[in-house]
Amino acid sequence: MSTLLLRRSDVARNLQSLTLLADMREAFRTDALARTVPPQRVRALLHAEGTASVLFPGSVPGVPAYTVKVQARFSPQASLASGVLQLHDLASGGLLALMDSAHLTAVRDGVLGALAADVLARPDASSVALLGAGPQAVLQLKSLRLVRTLRQAFVYDADPVLTAAFAARMYKELSLPVRMAGSVQEAVEAADIVVMSSGSRPATLLPEMLRPGMHVTVLSTEESGKVELSPELLQRALFVCDHRGQALAGGLGGAGVTEEAIHAELGEIIAGMRPGRTSAGQLTVFGGVGLPFQDLAAAWHVYQAAQGDEDVQRIDFGT
Repeated sequence: MSTLLLRRSDVARNLQSLTLLADMREAFRTDALARTVPPQRVRALLHAEGTASVLFPGSVPGVPAYTVKVQARFSPQASLASGVLQLHDLASGGLLALMDSAHLTAVRDGVLGALAADVLARPDASSVALLGAGPQAVLQLKSLRLVRTLRQAFVYDADPVLTAAFAARMYKELSLPVRMAGSVQEAVEAADIVVMSSGSRPATLLPEMLRPGMHVTVLSTEESGKVELSPELLQRALFVCDHRGQALAGGLGGAGVTEEAIHAELGEIIAGMRPGRTSAGQLTVFGGVGLPFQDLAAAWHVYQAAQGDEDVQRIDFGT
């Protein structure tokens, strides 16, 4: 069989965030109503600076494929893990596509953050604080504009050079005023939405920094020690995750979150199984681990578009 080989540029060319947002919403709904295969995450420390991991199987009822993602992180400062994603035919196991996973995962996370904000943030939310000014923050801000009309953004990172570059780039690309903040407190004090993403160093968000009615999204919580949210904050808020078991097994469990503190999974709210925000003054928090079925939603989206892309290489591994 012919297998598509997708470089990072091929993935980027065939990945549309607005369409993926609809696909991701449906994947969450379907997963909540009919989860069939538990997600697996296997991580191995190779040496002091290197970690290898495998996430599988990405499976959603109704999609005739599954994914296996193999990735590596060889620097604590690396904002993106390098790796490949394998898309397999669900009936035969045949390899449909092999694609770069770094950009795919970054866009997936951006869309995940936007979806969580759309479900949980106030409809009139118009300002966002970004804690961390790395590449993940770029995609978070761009994706948020798909679900909310933003009038102001604030950014804080321990690296002022990174912060200034982010603010200048986002103003140029989005025509959105981005104000550099000198502290976490200054960044969040006027924001309706707070997004915690990768930066030069993790930022700490304390309960007293937040006003009623705000929404907080924290991503990449799969690793213990990466979460800088206090247990008091998570217990005070309406806390939603993408998967209970994976959240408790990773950084959220290490931060003291218990199963009782988890109000719902995001898919349960989308599917109408659990209520989401019930008042304008409610404080909501979403903790996203990133799951294999989310990889499948993104990879299937890319695969369908790439089948008509004449610039994509193809190979038959059986010859």
